[in-house]
Amino acid sequence: MPYRLTVLGTGYLGATHAACMAELGFEVLGLDVDQAKIDRLQAGDLPIHEPGLEDMLRRNLESGRLRFTTSYEEAARFGDVHFICVGTPQVKDGYAADVSYLDAVVESLAPHLDRECLVVGKSTVPVGTAERLAEKLVRLSPAGMQVELAWNPEFLREGYAVQDTLHPDRIVLGVASERAEKVLRDVYAPLGEVPIVVTDFPTAELVKSAANAFLATKISFINAMAELAEAAHADVKQLSQALSFDERIGGKYLNPGLGFGGGCLPKDIRAFMARADELGAHQALTFLREVDAINMRRRGRMVDVARELLGGEFTGRRVAVLGAAFKPNSDDIRDSPALEVAVTIAEQGGDVAIYDPAALGNARAAYPHLGYAGSALEAAREAHVVLLLTEWQEFVRLDPEELGDVVAVRNIVDGRNALDAEAWRDAGWHYRALGRP
Repeated sequence: MPYRLTVLGTGYLGATHAACMAELGFEVLGLDVDQAKIDRLQAGDLPIHEPGLEDMLRRNLESGRLRFTTSYEEAARFGDVHFICVGTPQVKDGYAADVSYLDAVVESLAPHLDRECLVVGKSTVPVGTAERLAEKLVRLSPAGMQVELAWNPEFLREGYAVQDTLHPDRIVLGVASERAEKVLRDVYAPLGEVPIVVTDFPTAELVKSAANAFLATKISFINAMAELAEAAHADVKQLSQALSFDERIGGKYLNPGLGFGGGCLPKDIRAFMARADELGAHQALTFLREVDAINMRRRGRMVDVARELLGGEFTGRRVAVLGAAFKPNSDDIRDSPALEVAVTIAEQGGDVAIYDPAALGNARAAYPHLGYAGSALEAAREAHVVLLLTEWQEFVRLDPEELGDVVAVRNIVDGRNALDAEAWRDAGWHYRALGRP
């Protein structure tokens, strides 16, 4: 391979990118300031749940193509291309993105850059960040103008990150020179024929924010239709199906339910709004405030439906919560709609029992006061209502009769519109779902 790569930040994005680039044949050095995390990764122990990633991590550690460090000096000496993969969380006192981790990486790496290299940002950032960091890199690096910045936003879906990295639907290269473009084309050449969009820094930064804003809007649109369907005694699932056949609309991200969560969509649309305000274009994204509000209302409506099934009172009632992760095939509980519903019900007196195939450890650590179970059947034992809040296939495939044998009352609320309503009703369940009669 023509270049050696470093990956700065070994969280969800960084660990995935490092392992996948090594899988493509590159020599890769991952860096993080958290020694405990580095020790785990170097031992082949993946700190997150992501299908296929741990095997890939171990395979490339054993091959010698992948290793990890906490030394910026070592990373600068090793790498020709440095990928920045740190987080940009929402600030505590507002909607804006906290880019301090990016600045910390640049300030730690740049003083050691004494030869020509390319630094590539992959994090989701407010537009204008790349230009500022490019200037800082040149100013702080001994190699000066020989150190270039590029912006290459990621488009990973949790639960499908390996697939999305090795088989992307597009690659966006925000570059300021032909050299930077050539280097990145060389890096991604092993992926084969993939559409590549070459653009400037601001456009590359906007692409990820715009994509997330569009997806969030589509999800909230169908959930707004769910609110209307409930008022009109219509079926939003059938409405969604009818809309999906229109090729201008399509069926992806048009599934009504509990709404979105996680570490990307919620904070990214808020940061997008905040940056638009700073640029004097606040009116352009005011619709995202309603997108956010619709999404958050779904959680409250889920609690209301569950309470209605129990005659208006949670106190003294056992509530089985199936799901803790914000989405299936992940152990990520950041801004999890499922856990917010569980917490609210517990605060209103419900005896909550939560089960999730992957996220129980994270949920227990974050919410130790809640109840947990080792299986769906255990969570549902003697339950007065079962709530399906994360659409793991394990839950979708549950046998209504088998589950019905252990509950106290056959009440179920399908928060993801993932179950066969007719099959559950035929088995004697009182079935409810958001936006459906």
